Amino acid sequence: MHELGITRDIVAIAAEHARNLPVKRVTLEIGQLAVVMPDAIRFCFDVCCRGTVLEGASLEILEIAGLGKCRQCGAEIPLSEPFGICDRCGSIDLEIVRGNELKIKAMEVDDLCA
Repeated sequence: MHELGITRDIVAIAAEHARNLPVKRVTLEIGQLAVVMPDAIRFCFDVCCRGTVLEGASLEILEIAGLGKCRQCGAEIPLSEPFGICDRCGSIDLEIVRGNELKIKAMEVDDLCA
């Protein structure tokens, strides 16, 4: 399950950017074509956050639908897999426009006042 390693990296990146402030929420964007299972990321998140500034943080995952563009005729078609056939001209020469994202979209930290 490569999602464990991915989740560890997400937690490490978020912790670094939090600058020792407690993190309340992390929002991820995961494309449907990214070959990453959002449920597995959710499963690993709490375990990977233990002992870090992210411990107790909530996780929000925004799933991004796949979209391809035909290189032959320019039509845009929805994709549920990283390949497909153009509905307009039948070509298989598609460029993935959207859906391979895997990024930290936002992070909410607890700004402690002294």
